[in-house]
Amino acid sequence: MKEILKITLFSILGGIIAISGYKLVSEKKVNQEINTVTPTQQLSIPVNNTDKTILGLTKSTDFTTAAEKTIHAVVHVTNTTTYIKPRNIFDYYNRQGEQIQKGSTGSGVVISEDGYIVTNNHVIDNADELTVTLNNQKKYKARVIGYDKKSDIALLKIEAKEKLTYIPFGDSNNVKIGEWVLAVGNPYNLTSTVTAGIISAKSRDLDGDDNIQSFLQTDAVVNPGNSGGALVNTRGELIGINTAISSKTGSYIGYSFAVPSNTTKKVVEDILEYGNVQQAILGVGGFGLNNNQANRLDLKDTQGYYISEIELNSGAEKAGLLVGDIIKNIDNTKITKSSDLTGYLSTKRPYNTINVTVLRDGGLKTMSVKLSDKSILTLKAFDLELKNLTSNETNDLDIKSGVKIVTINRDFLSKELGLTKGCIIIKINEKEIESIDDLKELNSLDFKNLYNIEVIYKNGNSKNWWLR
Repeated sequence: MKEILKITLFSILGGIIAISGYKLVSEKKVNQEINTVTPTQQLSIPVNNTDKTILGLTKSTDFTTAAEKTIHAVVHVTNTTTYIKPRNIFDYYNRQGEQIQKGSTGSGVVISEDGYIVTNNHVIDNADELTVTLNNQKKYKARVIGYDKKSDIALLKIEAKEKLTYIPFGDSNNVKIGEWVLAVGNPYNLTSTVTAGIISAKSRDLDGDDNIQSFLQTDAVVNPGNSGGALVNTRGELIGINTAISSKTGSYIGYSFAVPSNTTKKVVEDILEYGNVQQAILGVGGFGLNNNQANRLDLKDTQGYYISEIELNSGAEKAGLLVGDIIKNIDNTKITKSSDLTGYLSTKRPYNTINVTVLRDGGLKTMSVKLSDKSILTLKAFDLELKNLTSNETNDLDIKSGVKIVTINRDFLSKELGLTKGCIIIKINEKEIESIDDLKELNSLDFKNLYNIEVIYKNGNSKNWWLR
C-alpha cells in the first residue's frame, strides 16, 4: 500500500514539474518570436501626419465638396411632344386623328444665375413643351434659345424669380487621363444622382474618322436620363456635358462620353452672340496616322495627322500647308488623330489665327494659319453638305469638275439612293456643276422643285436621281 502511494505522489510531482517546464520554455519562445517580428507602426498613418502626398490623395478623392457645389445646379428636363394618331385611313390622308402626348426626360446644367441652361440637343428635339424641374422641385417652362445638332448641344432659358445656383465652366483641355470626375444627372427619373469615375480617354471619336465630335470618355456610371447632365472635376467645375453611352443593352456597361466643356462654351457663346454656331475649318483633308498607314506611305513617324488634300482658297492653302505634311501640333495641343484636330478646331471661330506645326522633309515647320469660315467653302442643299473638289480629286477621278458630298442629313439619301460621303455630283438638270457657286443659283429657288441630279459613286459608277 505504501509503495502504491509513493508511486502516485511521484507521478503527480513529475507531471507538475513537466508542465511547469513546458510553460516556461513556451513563454520564452513566444517572447523571442514577438521580439523578432517587424514593428507594424511604420505601416500605420498617424492622425497628425503631414505628408503632402497623402494629403493630396485624400483631397483629390473627396467628392463631397464637388457634389454639394453641383447637385443644385443640375436640373430635370421634361420634353413633351404632341402628335396625331390616325384612327383610320381617312384620318391618315387628312392628317386628322387622336391627339397623343408623349414625354421624355433628360438632364440640364444651369450655367448662369439668371437661368441659362445647357443640355443635349437630342433631349429637347421635337419638343412642343419643355419643363425644367430644379433640385428644390420648383418647375419652370423653358424656351429654346438655340441648338447645334453636330455637337449635340442646346441652350435653354427659364425665368426664375430667384438667383439660381450654377456651375462654372472648367478648361477641358487641361483634363488629365486618370483624373477623378463626377457625373451628375437624373437617370431613370432618379433625380439628383451623383456617380464617380475617372477620365478614361480624351478626343474619343465615336462615328468614324470624319466625325466632328471629340468626346471625353469616362467610367462614371451614366444611364438613360443622364443626357445633358454635368461632368465635373473635384473642384466642382463643369468639364463636360454627358451625352452618350456605349452599350449593347441600352444601359451602362462601363463606358460613357461627354462633350468637352470648351466645345460647349464656344457653342453657347456663338448662339448668344450670332444666333447660330460659327464653324471654323483649317481647309485640309486627311487622316490620323497609324502603323499600317505609315508603312504604306513609307513614313517613319506614326504620330500626327497626314494631309492628303488642301481646299482651294482656304486658310491652309494661303498659309502654305502642303499635301504630305504631317500636322504634329496646333498651338500647344498635340495632334495624334483626326479627333484631336476636329476637337481643337471646334473651340475656334472663323478667322481666328492658330499656329500649326508640321513635319515636312524630316524637319518641323510652324506656320500661322487664319481659319476659314466653313459656310463660305461649303454649301447645304438637298439635305447634303457639299464642297468643291481639289485638283488632285478631279485628276484621280478623271472628271472635269463637280462637288463632293461631305455630310448626309437625310436617311433616305443613304439608305435608298446609296449616297455616301465622297460621292460626287457632276450635273444638275443636265448642267455641269463646276463649284458650289453654281449651286447657289439653285439655292435661291429654295429647292422646292424637282431636280435631276447625276452622281458618281466611289466605285466609279454614275446614276441619275430625282431630288427635291
